[in-house]
Amino acid sequence: MYTLEIREETIRIPAEYIRRGRRLVDHIDELAHDAFECRFDETENFTLLTFDHEAVGRGKIIHGDGAIYQNVRFKALVFTMESNEVVDGAVSEVSEYGAFVRIGPMEALLHKSQILDEPIQVNLGIKRIEGSQSGRALEEGSFVRSRIVSKSINHNDPRSSKIGLNCKMDGLGSFEWIEETD
Repeated sequence: MYTLEIREETIRIPAEYIRRGRRLVDHIDELAHDAFECRFDETENFTLLTFDHEAVGRGKIIHGDGAIYQNVRFKALVFTMESNEVVDGAVSEVSEYGAFVRIGPMEALLHKSQILDEPIQVNLGIKRIEGSQSGRALEEGSFVRSRIVSKSINHNDPRSSKIGLNCKMDGLGSFEWIEETD
């Protein structure tokens, strides 16, 4: 789920930025983008974009550092994933492990054991996963409704975070399967 939030955080403005002859406010946008965008925060929400940065109060200089620590208020576009949340996404890749599904800005794994309650066949040649009894299939580009069942967030390298999905429950799976049952 996407939300727009107003946040207040602190950025570090290195001494070499101060000596460049530009005003302090000219550096705030650039440094705030670098500090906050494309990162998970402490509550495991993913910040996609920040804008409307404004300095709050006076910055502080810490003895021996020389940089300015400046509080900044800004708007942030945030993607939130809760455990057990039902999400829609598109299959971006089929692998021997299952299907990778794009949910918002993240990739999640729909393991082959979590797709159907029947044996499945993975055909990497045509990039397709198919149930051996029902014939239900997933392939690249298929739209899927699934539930987030696990999250292992890596704050240092968000791309290596691991999100696990399940679509075995009623009302979940390929949009085509869901339409069949309605």
